[in-house]
Amino acid sequence: MSLKIMVVDDEPMIIDVIKAYLQKEGYDVYSAETGSEALRKIDEIKPDFLILDLMLPDFSGEEICKWVREKSDVPIMMLTAKTSEDDRINGIVIGADDYLTKPFSPREVVVRVQAILRRTQQSSTKEVLSFNNNDLVIDTLRKEIIVRGENVTLTPIEFKLLVGMAQYPGRVYSRLDLLEKVQNESYEGYERSIDVHIKNLRKKVERDSKKPDYIITVFGMGYKFGGKLDVSNASR
Repeated sequence: MSLKIMVVDDEPMIIDVIKAYLQKEGYDVYSAETGSEALRKIDEIKPDFLILDLMLPDFSGEEICKWVREKSDVPIMMLTAKTSEDDRINGIVIGADDYLTKPFSPREVVVRVQAILRRTQQSSTKEVLSFNNNDLVIDTLRKEIIVRGENVTLTPIEFKLLVGMAQYPGRVYSRLDLLEKVQNESYEGYERSIDVHIKNLRKKVERDSKKPDYIITVFGMGYKFGGKLDVSNASR
């Protein structure tokens, strides 16, 4: 079964071009020209990938992205004529997986879509990771996080950050390393957006976010995961 990709843009010519290139690669492509049409079709079609223009005639792309993120971790690529650093950082913070400014090459769109899909479809080496005597349990298959016996809801980016670091406890990651983990692309100058996600993640998994046990700051370098892998996991 082909993967379903939805393109949301108020310019029919852009939709037609992207659609043609993606269909050539074997994807099923759907489209919407307004935010309201996009919301309806996303619910109906449940696409595997969303390409989203930020400047729509009714809803903003940011509003749609936030709505989608409340329901799904489907990969989202934002398309926009906005070029400021704040705009790009905001796109990352609200949950976009990639950000492409207009004008762009349709071939680049295809390459980025394929790269993100490869990354999101890769299965984790271990389905369940537990740390500090089951104080923190990460189920990568069900995408569930259990902290001290209770389920905790993370955003897709927070989940990717936690899993990425937890798979290699003690390894130090720079902000750029972590940005590449959640975005698949390097964006020079936007590494500091990772700090926002780390702050929010700590609030959800740490007993004391000011004295973290799991997401440890390595001054001048970045972050590392400080949890101790439980013995039952270590042999898997």
